[in-house]
Amino acid sequence: MEVCYQLPVLPLDRPVPKHVLSRRGAISFSSSSSLFGAPDPRQLSQRRGAISYDSSDQTALYIRMLGDVRVRSRVGFDPEGKGSYSYLCIDFRTLHSCSDSASSLIPGPGFSSAGPVSGRRLRRLLSFQRYLHSSRLLRGTPHLNPLHILDEDYTGQAKCMLERVATWNFDIFLYDRLTNGNSLVTLTFHLLNQYGLLELFQLDMVKLWRFLVMVQEDYHSLNPYHNAVHAADVTQAMYCYLREPKLAKSLTSCDILLGLLAAATHDLDHPGVNQPFLIKTNHYLAKLYRNSSVLENHHWRSAVGLLRETGLFSHLPAEDGLKMEHQLGSLILATDISRQNEYLGKFRTHLDQDDLCLSNASHRHFILQMALKCADICNPCRPWELSKQWSEKVTEEFFHQGDIEKKHRLEVSPLCDSQSNSMANIQIGFMTYVVEPLFAEWGRFSDTRLSQTMLGHLGLNKASWGGLVQQEGSTSPEELEPSSPAFFTMPTPAVTESEPESASAAEPIAVTTATATGETNYKEIPQGSKES
Repeated sequence: MEVCYQLPVLPLDRPVPKHVLSRRGAISFSSSSSLFGAPDPRQLSQRRGAISYDSSDQTALYIRMLGDVRVRSRVGFDPEGKGSYSYLCIDFRTLHSCSDSASSLIPGPGFSSAGPVSGRRLRRLLSFQRYLHSSRLLRGTPHLNPLHILDEDYTGQAKCMLERVATWNFDIFLYDRLTNGNSLVTLTFHLLNQYGLLELFQLDMVKLWRFLVMVQEDYHSLNPYHNAVHAADVTQAMYCYLREPKLAKSLTSCDILLGLLAAATHDLDHPGVNQPFLIKTNHYLAKLYRNSSVLENHHWRSAVGLLRETGLFSHLPAEDGLKMEHQLGSLILATDISRQNEYLGKFRTHLDQDDLCLSNASHRHFILQMALKCADICNPCRPWELSKQWSEKVTEEFFHQGDIEKKHRLEVSPLCDSQSNSMANIQIGFMTYVVEPLFAEWGRFSDTRLSQTMLGHLGLNKASWGGLVQQEGSTSPEELEPSSPAFFTMPTPAVTESEPESASAAEPIAVTTATATGETNYKEIPQGSKES
């Protein structure tokens, strides 16, 4: 493919207007306008790049393109790829002062004009460079020679939002826009840094950034629901649960690290279709994992692959690193919706017997599993404005799978037929048979204001969906809820392969580990009902 996109450069001999210099910020430009200057706040999303400068010497110091640059081929704009954004061979250059030669342009770090570089590698390099400055700000590390990064209004608003990251009405969609589609990277790094986990576990910041960027890019941005924004939303919800009094005073630093990493990677490389679809199409993943927690095993193994590729835990003793990988796996495997009744039954038994002891490593780990399960399907417990957006996205993904199944003359999966299902009825059924039972038990375990808020939103949202159905006039009030929970709770034939081995219950000095629950020959239910 021929790259014909050229980076716009402001001529060095053009004086910068004084009213612009007084901003001490950046000159922005967009693909829809040839004008330079301060954009209308309503047009921030159209920005394509900028030139930042220092008002003291009127020098353009740095050029950077934002993440939504599209590179054009001979036949037009290429569609967006699997990662967050499409990057190809874009040459970053530094402009020198007017006293220097106008032809003195130095290629940016990490780039070479000799030969093409893979798009995947470039995406990671650019993403790392883009957030290196932000990471220093989050850690409170000052710049010796600061450069004014572009779009300070974007980063400033995002930073303000992070101050309220512990609130349940946190708008992850707005935060994703303010971070230019990099909500998962910035949010996860902020939370890990806030807990002091970088210093405690001696995590290399470069390796951590590279890991988080790779995680974000391995989510499919074309998925309406199972994408990096969903992972960021689950991570934010997990953080809210980790702050609950019972957990905050009991969890170890290792528990918190694993909980946040599991939330960020729990749907890694999700293909946008459910497990039954992979099985009936003889997908290689279904064969690889013997039809047993196919997606969850893939998410876990993908996360482990990125951990090893980046060497994030390479400085830890080998045994401790393996235990942490297994712990991460047992958390991610717990999000398998086909095991909902198994985990819920065990949780209910513990609460009935009042025998949960969070000083016990295995009990703490089990509570982390339940917290991740709650975070994974907490969308119906969000305020209506947020919950409705998630419902629209997950329904779109369901119906897209159904359209594919119809096209290839396959049996349409439950909840995926747009002609026999409506968004409202899907949501009412999901809330009734999956969400309410889980969050009712979580409320028994952690009877706090947050639990009451979530259950309150759940009831209001369910009523809102019921009202929408009645307004359409297609369903009577007594038919608002499905007559049978079959689509959400009825298991399909059992599989015969056990899940991969979990970590042992040992607690080494460097890493706190616990035993993950797991049984063989479990049954699965249609994963079309899973909102995670």
